Amino acid sequence: MVTTLDDIKRLAIATQLADMKALQNLLINNEQRFIKDCTDDDIRERLEDMLKDDQKNQGVIDTVIVQYGVKGEPKKTTQKMIEQVQELMESSELNLFEKVREHELLKHKQTMAGLLTHKAAQVVGADIEATITPLNTVNFENRAHQEQLKGIIEILGVRELTGKQPKQGLWARVEDAVAALTGVVGSVVTRSDHEMSIRDLLLMDHTKADILFVEIFSTDDPQKIQEYFGQLYKDIKVHGMAEEEVMYPAVRPYYEHTDEIYAQTDEVMEMLDEIKLLNPSSSEFKAKVEQLRIAVRTHINQEEKDIFPILCHNFSHEQQKQIATEFKTVKSKLQEQIAASNDVAVT
Repeated sequence: MVTTLDDIKRLAIATQLADMKALQNLLINNEQRFIKDCTDDDIRERLEDMLKDDQKNQGVIDTVIVQYGVKGEPKKTTQKMIEQVQELMESSELNLFEKVREHELLKHKQTMAGLLTHKAAQVVGADIEATITPLNTVNFENRAHQEQLKGIIEILGVRELTGKQPKQGLWARVEDAVAALTGVVGSVVTRSDHEMSIRDLLLMDHTKADILFVEIFSTDDPQKIQEYFGQLYKDIKVHGMAEEEVMYPAVRPYYEHTDEIYAQTDEVMEMLDEIKLLNPSSSEFKAKVEQLRIAVRTHINQEEKDIFPILCHNFSHEQQKQIATEFKTVKSKLQEQIAASNDVAVT
């Protein structure tokens, strides 16, 4: 019987993602404050662009957390640090130069958190690495922001220390540094929207499920099998329930086989609960998982073949993003419910 649906490594990454979300909110609040206090039009314009990026990236981080499927809370040390920084930013103890200098350190912290999360995912599982791929955009833009902030710090610092303007050519150096980063990262930055379409989210879920099936069949270690199936169980459960609540009702007027899709989803749910009762080390376990894989793949194929074109032809881009927002919200609530039920079961 699969008794544990959470793995300590996955929980550690969930905590890291929760830390990143909390820190992202702090970065946004800081930039809004800087824009209000800044009297330099050029610096204010650059801060406004940075704020737009960070607001978009806040949506990216939210999406990654939901798609990741494991709920975490920010560490107490992170919460305490954020409270201390907020107090400093709101006080008159630091001038704008000093506040922006502290902000650049926070950007560095966020950049390293994103990079470390990516490296950890490579070690823990291919399904995690696929899920957090959108973080690459956030990581790149944070590195570019650091270069911009260094330029702002140089201008404000020289003015603060000498009362004079820094030498010309500063912004050219900054743009050269950002261009160099672009050359290293390539075409990582591909998104301009903060919210993916429903098709994007469904494809991410489908890919993650495929990877988890591969991971289950590629090991004979009962502990690893339990870890991978535990994640697969939660992901498919939440995905299916969210589809039944949000997507299927939306497409029903355009799709005559909606009842068939509902039935497929219910069948998969029943198979999941049946497998959950089995011992991961038994020979029957993988045989049942293979039956589940076939059922899930049949459902995915029909969904991508029939429903994706319906979404494309009958819903605008904005409507698809709205369905995605609703889908993501329902998934998040369901994940919290599953996490709460697991906590009750453990106690």
